[in-house]
Amino acid sequence: MSQIDYIVKPGGQLSGEFRVPGDKSISHRSIMFGAIADGTTHVTGFLQGEDSLNTLRAFRAMGVKIEGPDDNGEVTIHGVGIDGLKEPEGEIDLGNSGTSIRLMSGLLSAQSFDVVLSGDSSLSRRPMKRVTEPLALMGVQVDTGEGGRPPLKISGGSVINGIDYTMPMASAQVKSCVLLAGMYAKGQTCVTEPATTRDHTERMLNAFGYAVETNANQMCIQGGGRLTACDIDVPADISSAAFYMVGASIAENSDITLQHVGVNPTRTGVIDILKLMGANIELLNERIVGGEPVADIRIRSAQLKGINVPEALVPLAIDEFPVLFVAAAYAEGKTVITGAEELRVKESDRIQVMADGLQAIGVNAEATSDGMIINGGPVMGGKVHSRDDHRIAMAFTMAGLCAKSDIIIEDCENVNTSFPDFIGIANRAGISVSILK
Repeated sequence: MSQIDYIVKPGGQLSGEFRVPGDKSISHRSIMFGAIADGTTHVTGFLQGEDSLNTLRAFRAMGVKIEGPDDNGEVTIHGVGIDGLKEPEGEIDLGNSGTSIRLMSGLLSAQSFDVVLSGDSSLSRRPMKRVTEPLALMGVQVDTGEGGRPPLKISGGSVINGIDYTMPMASAQVKSCVLLAGMYAKGQTCVTEPATTRDHTERMLNAFGYAVETNANQMCIQGGGRLTACDIDVPADISSAAFYMVGASIAENSDITLQHVGVNPTRTGVIDILKLMGANIELLNERIVGGEPVADIRIRSAQLKGINVPEALVPLAIDEFPVLFVAAAYAEGKTVITGAEELRVKESDRIQVMADGLQAIGVNAEATSDGMIINGGPVMGGKVHSRDDHRIAMAFTMAGLCAKSDIIIEDCENVNTSFPDFIGIANRAGISVSILK
């Protein structure tokens, strides 16, 4: 893959009504659960980014017939049942996708065959002990690469038992991994989380007819059940919408409506944080689609104010912090983020990479062990490095809207993992961003 750099010219304003690509979390799960369900699952609005396409390819490699996705994001999955997956030829390469490798390690924990899950250089640096340790407690035979990192080697034929697991950190991927292994375990598996995380796994398993009981911060699943195929309409991804929420807030005379966005209450931390900063955001046409709450979101320009971000909102906005750091750079006064150490083990160390980039464009930003302190003020131009992280690249695109001069962002090829046609949608919305020739 050749290097792609973006150049953003300042002075844009955002307008219009549009829909950002489908939710990545829900797209992943629609393939995984459709593959092991009884019957045929129809998906619309599927995100055609590299991450979710890697999940789709993985299940094709294990013998599942999947048609699509077509231009409208329609996918048809012919389920093989809970025990119907076949041994793949060779290892399964999941590219950049942390969600795929962590959820699939649970789903594949009790198959009859051995499987190796690997990924690109970024994924190969991400910590996997957080999933392999609870799986080992259940009796799963799983080996990691050096330092508890990918590749993951899962041995077939394990007889696994349900556990009662208290997670040391708030992570929807770890919770989901253990619950998915719990479908194959003897007895009941319960997971207790220290703080609320996204609940797409629980909602979608229930939609497929596999009961997950939720009681406060504990989720329980009984082994030995089956999934029944259903139809899934994937809402637009709030993590992708977040870039435009910030862009429209900071660029003068902006007024946009983002259509059909998923507003699952475990994902709306970004809206709550921006509102605390003074953003002008309203939810319209709220409805439930396929068990997930959806709304159109209108955002108009507003002068943002610095805040101390409440720690309770941090897990509900963990993927949106790169662009929230940009919002803080344009806010009046000081913004303090704490309790976000999880950002250090994402596709990049998002705390350090964002602090380095903000400093490079003249922002007073200081990385801390678990967050950042940002003093808002004028944003200059300059050159920043995304460190191959799609959300960093898109965050600095928004930073360029109101900068004093051009911002060049290096290594943006991974934007396609979550947001196909990002540049096209950005330009139609009023942002002057292009690939640097």
